[in-house]
Amino acid sequence: MRAPAPAYAADLNGETIETARIALGAALIGAVDQVGEVALYVEREAIVTALTALRDTPGLEYQQLMEIAGVDYPERPERFEVVYCLLSLTRNHRLHVHVATDDVKPVPSVTGIWPVAGWLEREVYDMYGVLFTGNADLRRILTDYGFRGHPQRKDFPLSGFVEMRYSEEQKRVVYQPVSLAQDFRNFDFQSPWEGAQYVLPGDEKGMVPEAKGAPTPLKADEIVKADAPAKSQPAAATNEPKTTETTAQTGAGEPDPGNQRQDKPKDSDVVPTKGGGQNQ
Repeated sequence: MRAPAPAYAADLNGETIETARIALGAALIGAVDQVGEVALYVEREAIVTALTALRDTPGLEYQQLMEIAGVDYPERPERFEVVYCLLSLTRNHRLHVHVATDDVKPVPSVTGIWPVAGWLEREVYDMYGVLFTGNADLRRILTDYGFRGHPQRKDFPLSGFVEMRYSEEQKRVVYQPVSLAQDFRNFDFQSPWEGAQYVLPGDEKGMVPEAKGAPTPLKADEIVKADAPAKSQPAAATNEPKTTETTAQTGAGEPDPGNQRQDKPKDSDVVPTKGGGQNQ
């Protein structure tokens, strides 16, 4: 049984652009083939009509809205672009539809075509501040309550405006303006090869004399003292096996070698008996 959709997408970009030019008419500003994908630039007021035509026109049939993304170009008069990513299931093909706007001119909502666009438009509004007319619930969706600014704008500071922390005194989460402590630190801008004139924390470990050739911050006279020969130390014990070379060391020739005691008493306390015994 043949699959209702092609297993692999053919090169449909050329015929897609031609069909889109006919279907969109004056609403289409431009169409380009970039990095293997089709990008259509559409008038802001005609976005609903254009997307409806891309969904319903035979030969296009882009049934699904996969994503709505935002782009910020601060150098442009209309700095924002809203990008609609569409997918055709029957043709196994994708394209992008671009709309230019700013933070004042609203973009018509496409929730009447794809209800999923409600949350996607809220994300673009939250991150970039783009307004959408016709969205019944245009609220922030990613940031916190009372958040100021739009984080994905190029001019938004990386540290933000407000920081959140837990206050041990108030026993709750508090919001306060961002305070960057590193701005008030004293930095040493001397040459990194020369180093600072004072001892930095942790450098005191290297102030003791070191072996010759080791890096040291000491002066020349202190280096000479460190290079002075050390006092002679007793030779360390070796692991050579112990040997005996004379009879005096081995005890050979003695009546009882190995049991000689110089402090042995002359008179023994044990008196032997005639019958013998264990004390004989």
